[in-house]
Amino acid sequence: MTGKLNVGIIGCGGIAHGKHLPSLKKLEEVKLVAFCDIDLAKAEKAAKEYGTSDASVYEDYKELLADPSIDVVHVLTPNISHAEISIAALEADKHVMCEKPMAKTYKEAKQMADTAKRTGKKLTIGYNNRFRPDSQHLYKVCQQGDLGEVYFAKAHAIRRRAVPTWGVFLDEEKQGGGPLIDIGTHALDLTLWMMDNYQPKSVMGNVYHQLGKKKDAANAWGPWDPEKFTVEDSAFGFITMQNGATIVLEASWALNTLDIDESKCSLSGTEGGADMKGGLRINGEKFSKLYQTDVELDAGGVAFYDGKSESDADLEASLWIECLINDTEPIVKPEQALVVTQILEAIYESAKTGNAVYFE
Repeated sequence: MTGKLNVGIIGCGGIAHGKHLPSLKKLEEVKLVAFCDIDLAKAEKAAKEYGTSDASVYEDYKELLADPSIDVVHVLTPNISHAEISIAALEADKHVMCEKPMAKTYKEAKQMADTAKRTGKKLTIGYNNRFRPDSQHLYKVCQQGDLGEVYFAKAHAIRRRAVPTWGVFLDEEKQGGGPLIDIGTHALDLTLWMMDNYQPKSVMGNVYHQLGKKKDAANAWGPWDPEKFTVEDSAFGFITMQNGATIVLEASWALNTLDIDESKCSLSGTEGGADMKGGLRINGEKFSKLYQTDVELDAGGVAFYDGKSESDADLEASLWIECLINDTEPIVKPEQALVVTQILEAIYESAKTGNAVYFE
């Protein structure tokens, strides 16, 4: 693919302005030519701030997809419409970056992956935490085999009191869940990626709706309405992989705890361990002595780019566009994101039935 890529944005809310648009705007290879939102004023605002002088605005995403000049679409809508819009975009001959999670259900996510394979268009999911300097360094450590075989891991997504009270975050119908599908998804993606293990065997899970019932609760973004809080406030999963490895996943928006970590993982392997708590730490044994190394992270020397000082969102966007130009695989592959969705859905299912969920 040569020349500049024409990019269309579907969903012009918080994640568009907070992550995608500023990063895409910096790329010389990109032209932001189309913007769509069910609230037309939001599309117009985004187009004015980030678009080309002749950028188009739409209320209906199908009209945007009908434009044959658009090469790439970023799907930045509530979870309920991720699959519908992404599949339509792939069918319309567009490459697709869809925000996390991949979809509300495993069935929908599988349809997305299958459509990408059938159409030959590229599909990636917005797991930007892979692109942090600590994540990139730890991935390199894992790839080199410094930890050996990782057989126990924890995926951390714990907030003490940070419930998002805007948009549709508290709406189970539109989102499919609360902190598990919102931030737990990042922590699980990071953990599976580090382990390079995408073969789950079974899942046990519990979800809780305890603090969400409280009125006038302390919260980073102001009190929530208990009547509208229809998702869990915390969730926990115990995941066994086909090779016997164990992953413990913890996610909360509201929990009475001081042990706070978000989008982090801890890894224990046969040759060493690592965690991201308070910075990246590697531990192990050498010459019959235990050691711990606190890794100093600078802007350069990350796994995919050398000497680039970029935010995780900037690096995510630049590598996504680079893979389209060079016709290479995206860093976040749809098959990987599919397993994340499969496990999250199994945690919800297990919590509902009280039984373990087993995979073929």
